[in-house]
Amino acid sequence: MEENIIGSEAEKDDENLPSGKIALKGKIMCIVDGDKAELLYKGEFPLMIRFEHIDAPEKRGSQAYGNKAKRILSDLCFGQEVTLITDGEFDMGGRIIGELINEEGVNVNKEMVRLGYAWHYKKYSDDISYDKLEKEARNNKRGLWQEPNPIAPWDFR
Repeated sequence: MEENIIGSEAEKDDENLPSGKIALKGKIMCIVDGDKAELLYKGEFPLMIRFEHIDAPEKRGSQAYGNKAKRILSDLCFGQEVTLITDGEFDMGGRIIGELINEEGVNVNKEMVRLGYAWHYKKYSDDISYDKLEKEARNNKRGLWQEPNPIAPWDFR
């Protein structure tokens, strides 16, 4: 069903979008954890989002910084009219994968890494800008990088 929702109805009003990408505009209605949220698309279609390029600490199982990552993500986008940049792909859980741009024009995915509340998910991303942001957060001991040996979510699961 979700594929029909975004199909040809997706907005491509920004000529600066990378090839194959579309922009979906909507309102963030729910924050699930530090890398998942719900977008209300066109005021009536809920889409679960999986934030591309990142993996945040798990809320489930009480991983260190899991609740804090959720709060930081909420501060960055909850209740805002946002733009999701996506290629229309869905993960195995039925969530649309993409990068979220908030009302202030901030790339929320990158900001989560920059603030130290998400890892660059190298298994599924080769975008070096995320790698640079993670190294910066580590070097400045931001967020979870204050811990001597933070456990990556993929190891925690």
